[in-house]
Amino acid sequence: MVMLRYAVYRFFTMLLTLLLVSVLIFVIINLPPGDYLSNQIAELQASGQSAGVAKAEFLRTEYALDRPMWEQYLIWMGFWPGPHGFEGLIQGNYGWSFEFDRPVAEIVGDTLWLTVVVNLAAILFVYAVALPLGVIAAARSRTWIDYTSAFVGYLGLATPNFLLALILFYYGHRYFNLPIGGLMDPSFEGQPMSWDKMKSILVHLIVPTFVIGTSGASAMMQRLRANMLDELGKPYVETAIAKGMSPSRMLTKYPLRVAFNPFVADIGNLLPSMVSGSVLVSVVLGLQTIGPTLLTALKTQDQFLSAFILMFVALLTLIGTMISDILLVMLDPRIRYEGREA
Repeated sequence: MVMLRYAVYRFFTMLLTLLLVSVLIFVIINLPPGDYLSNQIAELQASGQSAGVAKAEFLRTEYALDRPMWEQYLIWMGFWPGPHGFEGLIQGNYGWSFEFDRPVAEIVGDTLWLTVVVNLAAILFVYAVALPLGVIAAARSRTWIDYTSAFVGYLGLATPNFLLALILFYYGHRYFNLPIGGLMDPSFEGQPMSWDKMKSILVHLIVPTFVIGTSGASAMMQRLRANMLDELGKPYVETAIAKGMSPSRMLTKYPLRVAFNPFVADIGNLLPSMVSGSVLVSVVLGLQTIGPTLLTALKTQDQFLSAFILMFVALLTLIGTMISDILLVMLDPRIRYEGREA
């Protein structure tokens, strides 16, 4: 019952935070002077294309860009009636992309779930690599295993993702016949999900998962090793060993459990860092994720498209943070939620 209350409390806290984040996103996007349509109008007026100016002016009125900023925000969220009534994010209308001349929902429809798939695969890779290597490096401190793990970790942190992507593309295709570019075979694009399409996605995920997850796995491995070494130096470890507890059981029952807390807490930071850190990698690898689309939207001041993508990244951050908070309460008996405190 206490856990359920805490989960409900964190859910409503997440919604309130998301609302505040939406205000910040909308304000920051509108801070630069002008917008996509005003820039286009200036260009058309300079070239004397009156028909194009009339269309751009119509679109400004159609999407309420001629109204005050506070009203634009409320219309965008769906809290205030626009030119066609209540049509905002909470009603499922994500807006219009002026750069691509299509609804935002059509542009991000396929890329959203592919983005989630790529980043979930990268997160699973991070934990699958960092957890065993961090524990082994701490348990075999100052041995060749520890030094080798540290070298691999520093190499992963120091190598730029885009350079690693190019290297893996070349050698992966040359020696293992791995596909180059994209997240699926072009013949499957726009097709319903099938077993063949799923296999194509899994094969195409090998290189992006390794590239995107390498730096995160390296950093987390070093952090887990440091936490484990700190716990292994405490008196209760010596007491447990003196009482006859086997080193492996002692390691997993006490130090690992305590050192695992920051490991779990990092879930909230991993999701957005993976999305934001994979923008350049997505461009280099030709991935059909929201990274390249976000880059284009920000460069052209396509406010509805960029605002929705940033809201999506914020939502991933808050969901990851909520999951990590709930897991921490379940993992560590010292963390409890009572009343309004966690």
